[in-house]
Amino acid sequence: MEKEMALLWEVTFVEFLIVTVVIGGALAYAIGRSTARSWSGWGLMVFYCLLLTAAIRFLHFSLFHGTFFLPPETLPTALHYGVIDFAVIVAFAALGRTRTRASQMARQYRFERA
Repeated sequence: MEKEMALLWEVTFVEFLIVTVVIGGALAYAIGRSTARSWSGWGLMVFYCLLLTAAIRFLHFSLFHGTFFLPPETLPTALHYGVIDFAVIVAFAALGRTRTRASQMARQYRFERA
């Protein structure tokens, strides 16, 4: 598979869409929901998102011959795409967290959700 090396995706757009947005986004949404349900802080959610980012980078590496954090020669490229993956994952986690927290607040205090 020929690498495209675009700003947001490393191998192909379809690979980025499937692995980062669909798989990573669904898992991140679940992370956001679980941290909201347990009334945990944002710091714990970000920590879980960091762990998920490492797992998503490994999927890119193992399935689509992307870069990983090891060996050291590939570290700058892996960090670039890791930051992009992390931003997408945190966005989905924040969405899951805020929607779940809004539902909790509406149920607890009898507000109407918009």
